[in-house]
Amino acid sequence: MSPDTGWTRRHWTAVADDLLAAVQRFRSPRGGRIDLPGAPAKAGVASDGLEGFARTFLLAAFRTAGDGDGAPVEPYLDGLVSGPAGDDADRWPPIGSHGPGGQPMVESASVALGLLTARHWTWDRLDDGERDRLEEWLRGALRHEPAPNNWYLFPMAVAAFLDEVGRGDAETARALDRAHDLLEGWYRGDGWYSDGDGRAFDHYIGWAMHLYPVLVAHLRGDTARLEHLGPRLEEFLGSFAATFDVDGAPLRQGRSLTYRTAALSAVALGEVVGWTPLRPGQTRRILSAGLRYFLDRGALTDGILSRGWHGPHAATLQTYSGPASPYWAGKGFVGLLLPESAPLWTAVEEPPPSAGPDRTVVIPSVGWLVQTTRDDGMVRVHNHGSDHMNPWDAEGAEPDPLYARLAYSTRTGPTAVRNAADNHIALHVRGRESVRRRIHPIGSGPDWVASWHQPQFPGSPGPVLPQCRIESLVVARGAWEVHVHRLRAVPAGVPVTVTGWALAASTPQEIDQRVDGGSVALRTKEAGTRLVGCHGFDTAGVERAPQGTAYGAWALVPALRGTVVPGELLVDASTLTSAPGTAAPEVVVDGTEVTVAWADGAHTTCSWAAAVPEVTTSPH
Repeated sequence: MSPDTGWTRRHWTAVADDLLAAVQRFRSPRGGRIDLPGAPAKAGVASDGLEGFARTFLLAAFRTAGDGDGAPVEPYLDGLVSGPAGDDADRWPPIGSHGPGGQPMVESASVALGLLTARHWTWDRLDDGERDRLEEWLRGALRHEPAPNNWYLFPMAVAAFLDEVGRGDAETARALDRAHDLLEGWYRGDGWYSDGDGRAFDHYIGWAMHLYPVLVAHLRGDTARLEHLGPRLEEFLGSFAATFDVDGAPLRQGRSLTYRTAALSAVALGEVVGWTPLRPGQTRRILSAGLRYFLDRGALTDGILSRGWHGPHAATLQTYSGPASPYWAGKGFVGLLLPESAPLWTAVEEPPPSAGPDRTVVIPSVGWLVQTTRDDGMVRVHNHGSDHMNPWDAEGAEPDPLYARLAYSTRTGPTAVRNAADNHIALHVRGRESVRRRIHPIGSGPDWVASWHQPQFPGSPGPVLPQCRIESLVVARGAWEVHVHRLRAVPAGVPVTVTGWALAASTPQEIDQRVDGGSVALRTKEAGTRLVGCHGFDTAGVERAPQGTAYGAWALVPALRGTVVPGELLVDASTLTSAPGTAAPEVVVDGTEVTVAWADGAHTTCSWAAAVPEVTTSPH
C-alpha cells in the first residue's frame, strides 16, 4: 500500500508511542510537568515543564481517541490533578496575558484540545473537585489578553471544551464569539488566513488558523461551523499541499520551524473532516514522507525531539522556543483520529503534487508563486506578500530572514541575519545595506507575481531615500525563474546587489563555484544553482555566509552587482535544481519591456510601462 514510503498507520502509532515513552523519563514527581533537558525559553523552567506536559498530552489524546485505548493518556491523569493544584515541582504557572506570564495560555489550548479529544479517558475520570480546579486554571485563558494573532484561538479552544462539558457561560460565549469574529477578519481568500492584522503567511495558517477551529467543530459535531470552515480548508490545501517536497520536506519559511511535522496537521485534518482536494493516497504520501523526512535526518537525540530542523540548529529558533517546544510536532499526528480501516490508511500511496508535472501555482491573496519541478520534486515559493509585519510596526528594524526574502525552497536557506542574504536585492548607501521589510503586492498571474518595498537601512541614524521604492517581479517556468526589478527615486550611481539561492555544506570547500563573466554557478552533492545577469549588472561573484543554513554549517550565495541607472531595469535569471540543468532562458530588454525565450520554446513578454505589469506567456 505504500510503494514510496513503506509506511502504514502502525508505523505512525509506533513513532507516537516511542515519542511519548521517551519523555516520561523527565516527569515531575506527580506528573504535572515534563521538564526536558536543555536551556530554558524566555518564559522560564516552570512554563517549559507545562509545555512538555501539554504538547505531549495532545499527542497522547490523538493516539487514545483513534484506537479507543486509554493507555497513552494514562500517565497524564495524575498531572491533570497535580498541575492546577500540586506542589511546586508539579504546579502549572498561572495563565497571564501575552508577554511575561503569557506562555501558559498557549499550552492551555493543548490541554483543552486533549481533554476534548479524549474526554472519556480523562475528564470523565476526574472527581468533581479535580474538575473544578482544572476548570479554574483553564479559565485564566478567558480572563487575560492574548497576543494579536492566532493566540485568540487558544481561549477559543478552552471555551469550546468547557462549553462541551456543560460548564459554559457568558465568559466562554464571549471567547468563542470573539475568536470567530477575528477569524473572519483575518480571512484573505484562496483558503488562506493571515496570522493577525498584517500580512503574516506561514505554517501557522495550517497548524493554527485552520487546525483549531476546524478540529474543535469536528470534535463537537458542529456541522454548521464545518460547512462554513471546511470549504476554506479544502481550498487552502489546494495550494498548500503543493509546498511539500517530493522527499517530504515542508517549505522552510516562517517562524517556529522547530515544530517540524506540525506542518502536516492541516493536510491530515482535511482527510479527518472530509474537506480536502487530495485523494487519500496522496494525503498519506505527504504525511508519511513528511514524518520520515525528519526522523531519517536526525530530529531525535536520545529519543527526544531536538530544537532545530534536521538535528539541533540554533538559527531555527525563536526566544520562546524551549526544550519541549518541538512537541507541537504532535499536531501532525491528528490523522490518528481515523481508524486503521479508514481510506487514509487503506488507500495505495499516490504521488504528491510536487512529483509533477512542472507547474506554477499562484496564490493571489498571499502574494506567493509556488514553483514545482517533476525531475527533482523540489519546491520553490516566490514571496511577494508575506512579511510578518503588523500595521503598527515600524519598518527600520533588522529584517527577519524567515519572511523578508524574495524566495524560499524546501532544500535551501534562508541564511541568518547579518550574514550575506540569499534571494535579496539591496542598495548600498554610506556603507549601509538596505533590507526588505513591509511588502506591498502589485499583481499576479498564472506564472508571475510582483510586489514593491521601500528599502530600509537598519540602525540609527540611517540613510533615508525619500520616495524610494524597489518594485520586483518574477516569472517562472520549469526550474528557471526570471526576476525584473524597477527602481524608483533611487539616485544614479548607487551600488546595488542582487543575490540568488544559498547552497550549504559542512565547509565552503565542499561547494563547487564558478564565476563566468556575468553569471555564477554553485553546486553541492545535493543540488546546483545558477544566477545569470541579463541586464543592468557589471560583475558577478560569490558571498560567504559563515553561519550557514539548516542544511549545512557553511553557505555560499551567488551575487550580481551593478550601479543604478535611473529608468533602467535590472533583470536576472536564476535556477535551483538537483536534476540535470536545462539551458538558461534568453532575455532581451527594450526599455520597459522584457522578452524571455525559454529553453522549451515558450516565450514570455513582460511590459512594465504602467503601475501594474502586463505579463503574457505563449507555449512553444
